[in-house]
Amino acid sequence: MPKTILVCGYGPGISNAVARRFGAEGFAVALVGRNREKLETAARSFEEKGLAARGFPADLADPSAMPALVARVRDELGSVAVVHWNAPASGAGDVMLADPFELRTALDVSVTSLVATVQAALPDLKTQGDGAVLVTNGAVGLHDPKLDAMAVDEAFMGAAIAKTAQHKVVTLLARKLRQDGVYVGEVVVAGIVKGTAYDTGNAGFLTADEVAGNFWRLYRDRPEAFVSLLGVGLAGRGRP
Repeated sequence: MPKTILVCGYGPGISNAVARRFGAEGFAVALVGRNREKLETAARSFEEKGLAARGFPADLADPSAMPALVARVRDELGSVAVVHWNAPASGAGDVMLADPFELRTALDVSVTSLVATVQAALPDLKTQGDGAVLVTNGAVGLHDPKLDAMAVDEAFMGAAIAKTAQHKVVTLLARKLRQDGVYVGEVVVAGIVKGTAYDTGNAGFLTADEVAGNFWRLYRDRPEAFVSLLGVGLAGRGRP
């Protein structure tokens, strides 16, 4: 049975490119998102290319649902070799005006459900010998006064808080799971990816395939510098 990559937060951009890249390398692909119909359509498109793929509808804002999700993937596709976390955080744009539940949801998507998924998949990841957790983040997850000002001025404070916390989770898990032979890495996308919902007016200058290529290199090479940065002013910083 092939290795399985669990793609959480599947959509037409980065996660699709990651699924295609790992699928081309022989992985079975588990696509996770909220829309069953879109997942089934995507899975069929992968299968038409000769790749093993299944859609698994799930609410990634519900940490309690993650163990059952991992169990379903294991039953249908085999043990999980890679967890790719690509779930976007949104809501609580102005944390002084937002319902605190919005901020909790953003943190559940970016942190709590990520941790719950890794916990559930850890027995599989440890037995692989090359198991990995690969996380997509944005520049708002970095500590930088200019980025902080942008998050306040453009009202995406909730996402900035959640993604900053997610970055810390990655750094801690990278150290914690190293002893188990599980690699944890992060690609920080500091720019707009072409063809995604954020690419309004053709502003994108990165491609999803470029980002997926960085994820593959993290998995393959397992560099000590486990944070890969892509974007304006970031080229070469921490890149594998």
